[in-house]
Amino acid sequence: MEKRAESGKTVKMVVAVVHDHDAADLLESLTTSGFQATKMASTGGFLREGNTTFMIGSDQEHVEEVLDIIRENCESRKKTVAPMSPVANSLEGYYSFPMEIKIGGATVFIIDVEQFMKM
Repeated sequence: MEKRAESGKTVKMVVAVVHDHDAADLLESLTTSGFQATKMASTGGFLREGNTTFMIGSDQEHVEEVLDIIRENCESRKKTVAPMSPVANSLEGYYSFPMEIKIGGATVFIIDVEQFMKM
């Protein structure tokens, strides 16, 4: 059953930026639960690794269900990385110690939708 906002209800746009590793499972869980999602490739600034950005339209009463699905499918984990040289071309003599960072999880924005049209 598709979960769509009914006329007169408050509509929200949930924008979720997730790690590519979690994208397929998240999309499967969203569609299995009746939500439609638009999936877009994106790139993070710090690690320059692939992310996936989902846009999920929902009425206010289903937003928490969408957030639960995101929480269940997008776990954060730790990764050890070597920071890049401050100037990409000047690697000679540059050494940095590996650092442990948190990746995965999700960054979520919930936006009020003023108008929605499907043409």
